[in-house]
Amino acid sequence: MANKVISPAVDTAKLAVLDLRAGDTVRVWQKIKEKDKFRLQAFEGLVLARKHGSQAGATFTVRKVVDGVGVERIFPLYSPAIDKVELIKRSKIRRAKLYFIREKAAKEIRHQMRRIMDTPDPIVENVEAASVDSTSEGKKEESKEAKK
Repeated sequence: MANKVISPAVDTAKLAVLDLRAGDTVRVWQKIKEKDKFRLQAFEGLVLARKHGSQAGATFTVRKVVDGVGVERIFPLYSPAIDKVELIKRSKIRRAKLYFIREKAAKEIRHQMRRIMDTPDPIVENVEAASVDSTSEGKKEESKEAKK
């Protein structure tokens, strides 16, 4: 493959060799400009899709879950803002695009929430039992005073 010149700051040969595919777990290091300095920020997640092959406008979609909320970002493959892309894990998949993961993850979270709601909380039960005992003792004392 001939070396494409997209931007002088981008090493296209290194990114083309990376061979990102759907199902890969990657860590994308992105350059972020704050005032006059640059810092690197990582975004680690599952690659759902890779689009436009090895063209200049090639993109890949990465999904991760933060605090129970799914976050997806679409990165241009040959962007000068991307410092590096680390391949963490490669999974065997049977689809070219993994968009079904969105619904699958939401369904799994709903099931987990249902399990949390169905299981009784032992701390709450102990507090409720203690409050029932204290109110019944208070009623007993009131009835004794009324009898006198």
